Amino acid sequence: MKRIDDRKQDNERQYCIFYIVRHGETEGNVKRILQGHSDFPLTEEGIKQAQKTAQILKQVKFDQAFSSDLLRARRTAEIIALEHKIIVKTSKLLRERSFGRLEGKSYEEYVNELVEIILQYEALSEKEKFSFKFREDIESDEEIIRRFITFLREVAVAYAGKTILIVSHGGMMRSLLIHLGFGTYKTLLPGAVKNLGYIKLESDGVDFFIKETEGIDNFRAI
Repeated sequence: MKRIDDRKQDNERQYCIFYIVRHGETEGNVKRILQGHSDFPLTEEGIKQAQKTAQILKQVKFDQAFSSDLLRARRTAEIIALEHKIIVKTSKLLRERSFGRLEGKSYEEYVNELVEIILQYEALSEKEKFSFKFREDIESDEEIIRRFITFLREVAVAYAGKTILIVSHGGMMRSLLIHLGFGTYKTLLPGAVKNLGYIKLESDGVDFFIKETEGIDNFRAI
């Protein structure tokens, strides 16, 4: 477990507390398939993971729950929210990255098809990687962060002083952590956010502060 707190004390600002959680294991995870916007159900293990996390977070008083509208995230959120007797609201803004026509293919097929482009990508700077598009129909980190941050800012303002559960996806969460300076593309590798890994985040709608992470491999912080 790792903690970051660079925030100065400011009693006049009300912060919204977010617990941003990755969904449980899916059939797509097991088969190493690019899921993207496609729907895959949770496995039995994924359901157990969500139930275990529900118990871990049982003492947190959630005021509202949101999730991606994709089945794997929505079902995970419903399992966790059941302990708190709150309804889960869904949003397309919390979806995983779109992989376009490559969705449904294995990671091996993805790498084989884009191997030359991936080599170009690896030579880029951190800033260049952020806006890089592997294909026109694959969302860049810049594109997914734009919609993710927009959602978080709006919720932080609307729920100032409240605690919010959000269930999203590993790729989204990894990109958010890199964007907020928790890690880099070299220290937070693809797959760094494990199923049911989470980020505890505070925001007033302007600034974001990472307070805690669990189930996330950041080589810089180990």
